[in-house]
Amino acid sequence: MKHGVSPENEHYYPAFPYTSYAKMTLQDLVDLKAYLDTLPAVNQQSAEHELAFPFTIRRGLGIWKQLYLNDQYMVSFDESSDEILRGQYLVEGPGHCGECHTPRSTFGGLESQYWLMGAENPSGKGRIPNITPHDSGISEWSKADIAEYLSSGFTPEFDSAGGEMTEVIENLGKLPEADRNAIAAYLKALPKPL
Repeated sequence: MKHGVSPENEHYYPAFPYTSYAKMTLQDLVDLKAYLDTLPAVNQQSAEHELAFPFTIRRGLGIWKQLYLNDQYMVSFDESSDEILRGQYLVEGPGHCGECHTPRSTFGGLESQYWLMGAENPSGKGRIPNITPHDSGISEWSKADIAEYLSSGFTPEFDSAGGEMTEVIENLGKLPEADRNAIAAYLKALPKPL
């Protein structure tokens, strides 16, 4: 889960968010695995990968991992509170928010200079929004607005979460309020992009 390697010692494709899970604590990963083990088995054969050459060569993923897999946080803060650091852990690790909200390079790695600034929707419909304090993002939202959105799915403009974000909100709504506040504090503390 941290290194993207299967029990058979093969590289996993990064559709599984191990690049984010690399930032998680070992205990949280063990807890996540324990939870996954409680879910009912799916009685369905896994679909074959539909990738074009050269992406069909798993060994090439080793090179990809050297470029994009590490356990370092995306943002460095000169000073920050415990709440912001908790939010950073949740956003950059288990929440894996950057996997959708950050554009990707030609090789599929996150373009870190555009961290959380929005990206093309993989489904091809619309765009995943910018969630930074940039003018094109959520600069006008207060910390309370963000925390409320993470709980209810309603924006300050009375719009609501749509698409895959509805499931994300459903799960985030189950977090303790302190964790939703921490995520909001982290998002508000992000440096404003130029």
